[in-house]
Amino acid sequence: MSDPFLGAAIDEAIAGRDAGGIPIGSVLVVDGAILSRGHNQRVQQGSAVLHAEMACLENAGRLAASVYRRATLYSTLSPCDMCSGAILLYDIPHVVVGEDRTFQGPTSYLRSRGVTVEIVDDPICVDLMETFIATRPDLWNEDIGQE
Repeated sequence: MSDPFLGAAIDEAIAGRDAGGIPIGSVLVVDGAILSRGHNQRVQQGSAVLHAEMACLENAGRLAASVYRRATLYSTLSPCDMCSGAILLYDIPHVVVGEDRTFQGPTSYLRSRGVTVEIVDDPICVDLMETFIATRPDLWNEDIGQE
């Protein structure tokens, strides 16, 4: 893995999968260092909102607005509407997405609001989600609000 921050997000996704959850991971990077990590916790915590990005932001705790404005949020999967809203709320200027083949969040909208969105199309991220969706379509559909 050439990008250690995306690698850390992948490690979080694998931890989520291994705990019986959805394999999506996220890290928040500020000034070249990981400030926080998280993975999707909807299944494990019985939560309606703990997507990977939300868990990562929650794990960061309260931060000054100036910290968020220097941050890059890494996610193994394209952020959904809820997570994109948090990115905009906290004015996070840069998002690195592992893949958007299996799910495409509103990246065009993020870009229209001034967020730099970088899609990596990482094969590990793609494989994690394709395998999960094939084996647990029920959990995946629940996670994205489908039936």
